[in-house]
Amino acid sequence: MAVSAEVRRAWLTNAVRESGTVRVMELARQLGIPAVTLRRDIAALARQGLLRRSHGAVSLAEEAGPTDSDSRMGVPPAGGRGRMLGMLVPTIGSYFDEVIAGARAAAVTAGARLVLGIAAYQARDDRVQVERMLESAVEGLLLTPNWGPEGRDEDFDWLDDLPVPAVLVERRAAPGGPGATLDAVGTDHRHGVLLALRHLASLGHRSVALSARTDTSTSHQVRVGYAEAVRLLGLEPQPLIELDSSGPGGVKALADRIADGAAAGVRAALVHNDHTAIQLPPLLRARGLTVPDDLALISYDDVYAALAAPALTAVAPPKRAVGAAAADLLLRRLDGGADLPVRRIELLPGLKIRGSCGA
Repeated sequence: MAVSAEVRRAWLTNAVRESGTVRVMELARQLGIPAVTLRRDIAALARQGLLRRSHGAVSLAEEAGPTDSDSRMGVPPAGGRGRMLGMLVPTIGSYFDEVIAGARAAAVTAGARLVLGIAAYQARDDRVQVERMLESAVEGLLLTPNWGPEGRDEDFDWLDDLPVPAVLVERRAAPGGPGATLDAVGTDHRHGVLLALRHLASLGHRSVALSARTDTSTSHQVRVGYAEAVRLLGLEPQPLIELDSSGPGGVKALADRIADGAAAGVRAALVHNDHTAIQLPPLLRARGLTVPDDLALISYDDVYAALAAPALTAVAPPKRAVGAAAADLLLRRLDGGADLPVRRIELLPGLKIRGSCGA
């Protein structure tokens, strides 16, 4: 799976910081990145004043400070020089690429270092990854735990006993549940669903199908948001089309369900997420439906939506801004904010209008 330049450069900077002066070819082998790609990243970081190149080797620039590119991102400065932050994510190469990029930009602007821990969905090794980062002397944590859809999971009681400050990222803790007393920054996904359904209603659709998984925190918020939006907009509710994400057969079954709904008059659909939605237009075409002529389709996440044919209208969570805000909040907590009240920050997503709704 492709990894963004921001993530590669975060890996690269951290590796050089740990190893000191190191040869480019050794870095390429260590990071599993093609040498030609690595050289481009090194050149970009050298222009920013973060790395120094010399005779096939690279080292960390002394006193590397904030870069112009990070400042242009609008990341507010925070006093974090020399601090090391740990970030736990469930995956890289998709939604969380931009979240990581935002956190990394905020950390670099503040002079801090960001290290990643990856606890894959369903792997249940969140605690192991966090313990490894703590052993590496991280001073604060950005956490996206793999807990259940409603944030209720006794396996995560350790969140309340962390020895360092932590901020939940794109996760809502259940009242009284694990992590309920931690700072949190995330997207208001219910508002995102409202944006999507309001747009479809403005195009004359009185009923909208929803497809979403049932086993993730975000999909739970999407389903709650659908019920709220249908009620607020006076639309006709439709049964949830649960997605079996275990293989390609699940997307084919979804296309069958959407085609059946279209035959019954439901000519609009919201699909969480891009990975699924982008596969639907050709499958629907094989079932006699074209997007957008016969079906208006909106995707959720806006990671790959613009690459579909036709390009998909999509709910776009502010992924980079979420990462930046979470890192900034953690740095402020580390800079003497222990007595501040716990903060829960929700950023509103936008709606990117493209061709898949016929407008």
